[in-house]
Amino acid sequence: MTTLNPDSWLKSYGDYLFSYCMLRVNHRETAEDLVQETLISAFRSRDTFRGESSEATWLITILKNKIIDHYRKKDVLKDAEDYLASTDNDFSKNFFDLETGHWLNQAGPQTWDLAADANVEQAEFNEILRACVHKMPSKMVPVFIAKFFEDEDSDTICKVHNISPSNYWVIIHRAKVLIRACLERNWFLTKKSK
Repeated sequence: MTTLNPDSWLKSYGDYLFSYCMLRVNHRETAEDLVQETLISAFRSRDTFRGESSEATWLITILKNKIIDHYRKKDVLKDAEDYLASTDNDFSKNFFDLETGHWLNQAGPQTWDLAADANVEQAEFNEILRACVHKMPSKMVPVFIAKFFEDEDSDTICKVHNISPSNYWVIIHRAKVLIRACLERNWFLTKKSK
């Protein structure tokens, strides 16, 4: 059974919690505040820790909830349906032929280097990916992160972020298109040309 050692939390987990949070909120002061809130909350609720997970896992779970609360307070996904409807034409015309729905020649998926999977582990790639995530419209970021970084299921994401399943799928589709285009432009195609 795992026991807690609050005196070592900042030293042992502070950098990891901060990096984890920065990827999700992309704002230094906000990440620092959320990590601080996490450590305070963990300390206050240390008597409820059952020891069924590691200290790090428990702290990350608390931080995840703080991040979700942060996005809820900002109400990032308020009026998601209106936003998606109002931006549909502008989004689509950059990637698809509006008459046929097929990819535009210059926007269609490119062939990535076969070694692309190995690049995922590289710090440089992770920085590019983080930058690409945060270049997306802010309404897409929490949903994309929940799906692809947290591996949450769609029902949970819809419930947590108070969006409909159809809005969820539109956000995921657009986010994947934008991430692919950004990664091609800033990583895969530049690596291929070197």
